Amino acid sequence: MNRIYIKKSVCILGTLAFLLVGQSCKDVLEEKVISAIGNDYINTPKGFEDATRASYAPLRSFYATQQGLTMTEFGTDLYATGSDGSYKGFHFYDTQLNSFVDILQGVWEELYRGINTCNAVIERAPAATGISDALKKQRVAEVKFLRAHYYFILVQQWGGVDLRLTETLGPTKKTSRATEADIYKAILSDLESALPDLENKARSSDYGRATKAAAEHLLARVYLTKATSSAKAADDYAKAATYAQNVIANYGFKLLPDFASVFAQGAGEINDEVVFSVQYTSDPLTNAASSPLASSGGNTGGNNLHLFFGMQYDTQAGMVRDIFYGRPFRRLRPTTYALETVFKDRVNDSRYKKSFRDTWLSNNPGTFSTAFDKSKPTVTFKAGDTAIFIPGYEMPLAERAKKPYQVLVPSAYNETLFLPLQKFFDPLRPDKTYEPGSRDYLAFRLAETYLILAEAQIKLGKPTEAAAAINAVRRRAAWPGKETAMEITPASATMDFLMEERGRELMGEQMRWMDLKRWGNLVERVKLYNPQGAANVKETNNLRPIPQTQIDRTEKAADGTSGFPQNPGY
Repeated sequence: MNRIYIKKSVCILGTLAFLLVGQSCKDVLEEKVISAIGNDYINTPKGFEDATRASYAPLRSFYATQQGLTMTEFGTDLYATGSDGSYKGFHFYDTQLNSFVDILQGVWEELYRGINTCNAVIERAPAATGISDALKKQRVAEVKFLRAHYYFILVQQWGGVDLRLTETLGPTKKTSRATEADIYKAILSDLESALPDLENKARSSDYGRATKAAAEHLLARVYLTKATSSAKAADDYAKAATYAQNVIANYGFKLLPDFASVFAQGAGEINDEVVFSVQYTSDPLTNAASSPLASSGGNTGGNNLHLFFGMQYDTQAGMVRDIFYGRPFRRLRPTTYALETVFKDRVNDSRYKKSFRDTWLSNNPGTFSTAFDKSKPTVTFKAGDTAIFIPGYEMPLAERAKKPYQVLVPSAYNETLFLPLQKFFDPLRPDKTYEPGSRDYLAFRLAETYLILAEAQIKLGKPTEAAAAINAVRRRAAWPGKETAMEITPASATMDFLMEERGRELMGEQMRWMDLKRWGNLVERVKLYNPQGAANVKETNNLRPIPQTQIDRTEKAADGTSGFPQNPGY
């Protein structure tokens, strides 16, 4: 099966100069500025294909990157800070979260770069030669999906933004903020008009391209989100349910029998549950970070999620850093609420055990003094012996003393030692310091489709249908023989239950901040479950600050006020 990889950030098109920071787009293969390629290049078969492929590139500036993770999982009810890293203002909701934060600027610019490339493909398609009309329609439909996707990220993070549906060919300072209603109208128009021309199958033969199934999943997400926005309409939940049902029923997708296998690296990443994925590879040229984000603390190239969830195992007795256990940047650690409430059931539900790493085998044999486990003074290991175990409960001191390894109990958790999420670890990296991971990022998967359907059905007052959708996910998550025990009744199909179920199934998958915003309880749940942000979080934080560069580069209004107003409170 072919895959769609974008090795170049192709700047054959006019760029949004008012949004950029002065960096040229570069061919990462030849390190030459290629923005001087003639305007007619896109009219050729290869040029048109290159431009379409380039439209996918900004997905890799948001998904599986430090900046995307920061904007979606920091500052929620499920995650708190680890001991390492920057951008903690996104957790604390303090003055560090402001309009000058470089990753906000970087994501903004990359998304608009992608939007402008999409605009160019759509506008110039009629003049492209040597391409069949059917293929043109399919490629235009793909970039409409992408343009809608980029605007959906923008509107969730920033609210009303600049709405540009035609190609920008040169520098301009004339920008303005559209309403949320206008943004959603454009998103839905793009997605719904794209449906007839996208490949009508579960996955494209050129794997990674948008399909009709991916567009319907995104439509379900969009309608679900729009339903609680200022642009809400009475039929939003019904449409969300319909599109989710289409994805479930019409393309042959299946939940994998084992939750852990969904995140199997390598050939397992292309499986019956994946609706749409963002492509990464072991090729360092393909993964090269050619955007401004690379120099602003953003993506270092490749899938970076393996870096951010690990604890500091490598300085503990019997352990040294290796490829399998990863390079622990310690950015994110689960909150007490996540571990003790969301993942409380470990008898019936396999997702605690399969989501988190609880055991480390010694790769550094010898005798060592203990550190965090004071039940014994020393430990001795042969290679492959258990060196660290996290039982997930407060194992008594006397019981721990009998263990020939260190036991990390909840009372000893801190910003360095905690239970790490293991979904994204990447043992296929070539060495222990290598950062660009090669695993695909699973942006849409069928389990989420079921949970979108369940949420819409709850809102429509259909608890029986909602319970059926939730139970499909829960039965798959059950330990063998526990499937019936995992099922819920319609009376239990409430929003409170759904919120926790999304936490169990989608922990760390770049959705939680936007979920809390959609539910209207970001402030409430941060105050309840995230002590680091509780003192500072406020309703203002349901939007991000507009990057200051965008405001500064916009022509002032006639009365001297900003032509691109900042979001309130920043």
